[in-house]
Parts: sequence; structure tokens; C-alpha cells
Amino acid sequence: MTTSDAVQLRQSALATQIATRVIFFIAGMGMSAWAPLVPYAKTRVNLSDASLGGLLLFLGVGSLVAMPLTGMLAGKYGCKAVIVTAGLFIMLVLPLLAVSPTPFTLALCLMAFGASIGVLDVAMNIQAVEVEKASGRAMMSGFHGFFSIGGIAGAGLVSAMLWLGLSPLNAVLMIAALIILLLLSSQKYLLSDRLHQSDSPLFVLPRGWVLFLGALCFILFLAEGAILDWGALFLTNVRDMPASQAGLGYAVFSIAMTIGRLTGDRIVNSFGSATILLLGSLCAAAGILLAVSVNDVRVTLLAFLLVGFGASNTVPILFSAAGKQETMPVNLAISAMTTIGYAGILAGPALVGFVSQWFSLTTAFSAIAVLLLAVAASARLVTR
Repeated sequence: MTTSDAVQLRQSALATQIATRVIFFIAGMGMSAWAPLVPYAKTRVNLSDASLGGLLLFLGVGSLVAMPLTGMLAGKYGCKAVIVTAGLFIMLVLPLLAVSPTPFTLALCLMAFGASIGVLDVAMNIQAVEVEKASGRAMMSGFHGFFSIGGIAGAGLVSAMLWLGLSPLNAVLMIAALIILLLLSSQKYLLSDRLHQSDSPLFVLPRGWVLFLGALCFILFLAEGAILDWGALFLTNVRDMPASQAGLGYAVFSIAMTIGRLTGDRIVNSFGSATILLLGSLCAAAGILLAVSVNDVRVTLLAFLLVGFGASNTVPILFSAAGKQETMPVNLAISAMTTIGYAGILAGPALVGFVSQWFSLTTAFSAIAVLLLAVAASARLVTR
């Protein structure tokens, strides 16, 4: 190989890594843009906590139906086609979430939104695993760090525009325009190759180790989903924060996630995956318990910060573990594990709504903290 060929290969690899980071940013921004809209949607269609929880099930159903198919689609058509299609659907559905006038139309929009987010999440993580393998070094935390940057951008920008007096529709139209610009700039460098061999199955049921990793992802994503879908309501209903400022909870959480993940690859290499998974889970559990124990808005925001720091590198560690296993083809394993795990972030918050209705939102958050302790207990087994 000539020097010019080597340089060209390095430049191509760098462009692919940058494009992967951009897609993670889009996913985080698209998902978090929904967080500040939750109180407005609840008021617009006159929903109780239990009714909102029921509607959030449609978001989870859409995602859980689409996710198992994504591994097959990425294997057959390549990550590029799947990622671009999902990104365009997110751009189209977000404005509808801001204006849906009835519970029925909101449910349909949430289902389409969940499906689009779910497909994008699976496809981008398949791409990330392949790019990480090609690089020969840990990159997963960094990729997920750009998801967190997108979370800051989505929740922060929408909250800022609402605070300045823009309508929910105009706020999310700005986000949709940004999504299409980013897709156009990055799509050229996404992976378009088929990911499965001719003798590999297009779909297999998750089993064994992949199921276990999926269960741990469920718990971790449930904690994140509680902040995404219920953090704003917790701040408004329990801590009496104005609705126009309640998106700050998820923004603070995302800032902590960003700092943790952007430094995560170095931290994991220095201290080991087992230590980071153990301490991270314990930190997230402590943050949630602090949020429900102290009746002060500032302390609650600090608690969300702790949850973000604690959870920041736990999920990337699990995705890297799934990429290394040999029980299933990688694209199908990532699809299966993400399907199980994202039930936590998408369908799990609906359970929070029902627990909140029968007991309290504080009780629901406390139960999540207990589940995080189970993740901490599994740290050594995951990273054996």
C-alpha cells in the first residue's frame, strides 16, 4: 500500500467516524426535543398521569415493533438506507407531536415517533460497533457522548424557544430543519454494505447472554426514560417549577451524560469496564434517591446531574459487550438487545405513570433506584 493510499484510507475512516457521531447527535436531539413538550401535550389534550402513561405505551409499541426488524433491514440494505429513512421520519413526526389535538391523534404520532427513534437507535449502534471494530480502539462511549450532546441541544433549544414565547410547533420546526441539514451533510459517509453473509439468518430470537445484556439495558434505559418523560412533570408537579423551565431537568441530565461519555473511553481504559459499570450504577441510584428525598428544586437538579454522570458509560459498556459476543450475528444481537433495553426508555415510563397514579411519582422513582442496584451487582459478570 502506498503512502497516499494509506492517507486516503485514514481520511475515509475519519469521515465515517464523524458521520457516525452526527447520527448519534440527531438521535439525541430528536428524542429530547419531545421532553419539554410533555407538559404542553398533557394540558392540551387534558390527560391525567395514568392517561399520559397509557399514551406513552404507544410510543413504546411503535419502537418495539420496529426494533426487531432493524437488524434484518440493516443486514439486507446497509446502515445508510435505514438511518436516513428513520431520520426523515423523525423530522416529519416531531411537528405533529406539538399540535395533535386529541388523545387518538397523539397516540398515532407517538407510535410513529417511537418507531422512527427505535429504528435509528438500532441502526446507528450497529454502525457504531462496526466502526469501533475497524478502528481497533474503544469509541463507543464517545459515540454515545454525541447522543448526549444532541440531548442538550434538543431539550435546551426547545426549552429556550418556549421560554422566549415561541409556540411548541415553531420550536420543533426549527429542530426538524436542523435534522434535515445534518442528514444531508453526513449520509455520504454512512456504511452502505450488507452486514450479513449469504448463509446467515436474517432474524433469530434473542437468547442467552444477549437476553441478559438486554435486561440490564432495560433497567438503565428505564432510569433514562424516567428523566426524559417524567422529569419535567416531577419538577412541575412535585417541585413546583414553572412548565416553561421544566425542560432544564433533562438538559442538566444530558450535560452530565455528555461530560461522562466524552471522557468515557479514556476512563474505561484506565479503570476497567467492571469498575465503571459498578460505580456508575451506584451513582445513578444515589441521584434518584436524592431527588425524591429532598424537597428543593436545586437539589433535584443536582440529583439529575448525578444520575447523568452515573449512567453515562454504563450503556456503552453493554453495547461493546454485545459487539464482542459470538452467540448471535452482531447486527441481530444489537437489534435484539436494543429492543429489550429500549422497552425501558420507551414503554417503561408508562409503568411509571401507573405507579404514580396508584401510589406517587416519588414511589416510582424510588423503585428505579432499587433496580439500578441490581445492575451494580452484575458488573463483574458483564465484563468477565
